[in-house]
Amino acid sequence: MLAKRLSRQELAGADPSTLVGAVLLAPVQLTSKKLRKGMRLDLATAGALITAAELEDLELPLRLAWPDQSDLHEDEAADRLATAAVGGGIERRPPRQSRLDLIARWDGVLHVRTDGLLQVNAIDSLELFTLFHGQAVQAGQLVASVKVAPHLIPASVVEEGARLARECWPLLEVRPYVPMAVAGLVTEPLSDVELARFDAGARTKIESLGSQFCGTMRVSHPSPELAEREIRQALETLVLARRIPLILVGGVSAGDPLSPFYTALNDLGGRVLRHGVSAHPGSMIWLAELGDSRLLGLPQCGMFTMATAADLILPRLLTGERLGPTQLAELAHGGILTREMRFRFPAYARTLDAPGGGVTESET
Repeated sequence: MLAKRLSRQELAGADPSTLVGAVLLAPVQLTSKKLRKGMRLDLATAGALITAAELEDLELPLRLAWPDQSDLHEDEAADRLATAAVGGGIERRPPRQSRLDLIARWDGVLHVRTDGLLQVNAIDSLELFTLFHGQAVQAGQLVASVKVAPHLIPASVVEEGARLARECWPLLEVRPYVPMAVAGLVTEPLSDVELARFDAGARTKIESLGSQFCGTMRVSHPSPELAEREIRQALETLVLARRIPLILVGGVSAGDPLSPFYTALNDLGGRVLRHGVSAHPGSMIWLAELGDSRLLGLPQCGMFTMATAADLILPRLLTGERLGPTQLAELAHGGILTREMRFRFPAYARTLDAPGGGVTESET
């Protein structure tokens, strides 16, 4: 790359062809228009600059860079890096002011391979920045942007970043929601009004993400032995007979090893994947598997009508992701889910109350 400052006197009378292909390193204000920095000069624009110099319409020296054969313009560099990094569910917008934006094609959950993202951004001059991994996004939403710092950059630098991105492809993608059947299972005594509230809250969340809520089964026998038998029968019906892929369980605490639910789950060959998640509110959430089904539990049924860490987990389950302990442990980063963090939640959860007041999260 060759960079020069050209004074008004040097420009006046110059051959426009000598400027063609050069890149502006600073914006230029002419009487008729403003030329943005990073702009590549064509013959007409070069002629306009020379004419402006001759008419003394240029106040400052012109700052230009001519690319070497091995150099890429910033727009081409950003496009190459985006091509190497982007997976499904993301579309590229044309570069604007040296930035190429990446937009969600559909509603879903953004996935970012953060280790690979760090490797790419560790290369001087390369910039690829995103929303949070695991964030619920909507079609048309900005999810990431790509830039390079200089207006001209060696192609070898861009290719190294693209190579790293391809090694962990897709570096970022938006996984769409997959329509599925979801059921509820309640294991605490509830009035008809409370049960209806649980049912309505769960239905709103599930159906706003494109799946079907199939209703709630209630088990509330006071005897642990009979409750265990009824829970086992409910799980056999929902999982083994109806093959419901996702079940929301209310009234079972992650911290209660004596709950008859866990005995029934174990008897059927199921297992808890994680007792509690590293986020609050909702730290007593648990996740289990039985057959091909996932079971997402909260200690109180009423919490399914509120905004908790479950609203970061539920969207991912509804994309068909087989969440496990590692993915749940990742919630620790950003796990203080104050109202300021609601932007990471699906739209349905951004105005819901958090547990508190009359409904608190049990820590036992």
